[in-house]
Amino acid sequence: MKFILIDKIVKIEAGKEIQTIKNVSLSEEYLGDHFPIFPVLPGVFLLQGLVESACWLVRHSENFAHSMVLLTQAKNVKYKSFAAPGMNIQYTVTAKSIEENLSSFSGVGSCDGQAIVEARFSLRHFNLAERDHKLAIEDGHIVEKLKERYRLLASGLIGA
Repeated sequence: MKFILIDKIVKIEAGKEIQTIKNVSLSEEYLGDHFPIFPVLPGVFLLQGLVESACWLVRHSENFAHSMVLLTQAKNVKYKSFAAPGMNIQYTVTAKSIEENLSSFSGVGSCDGQAIVEARFSLRHFNLAERDHKLAIEDGHIVEKLKERYRLLASGLIGA
């Protein structure tokens, strides 16, 4: 995805749970179009915040074993309110299972204690080299970039 929808990892427990934060800012380019008079974070971005959080939990839990972690299914997605500029969204994602190539989660995004999005979803994780061994080098580059981003997102986090 073009946008990074997580600003900080607050807490992470390998194989179990992650808590992250997204600060919604009026300077984010997509808010100029969604909607000009009443800017709100698009609902799909609320869901993506949950998904990105879960991706970091998978990577942390598997010691960055896979270059690709992708959404395969989203179920029971409930949008309960809007997220507008100035709001801080707290995402809490709980792992139901993290297997070798597939994982499932439940998550909630809230603001000031009010849930604004809830979902259950599954992720698939793999390396590009599984389909073409020539892509193993690319897997390595991707994982290194992800580790750099993780260090930034988890800075100050004990045990990260």
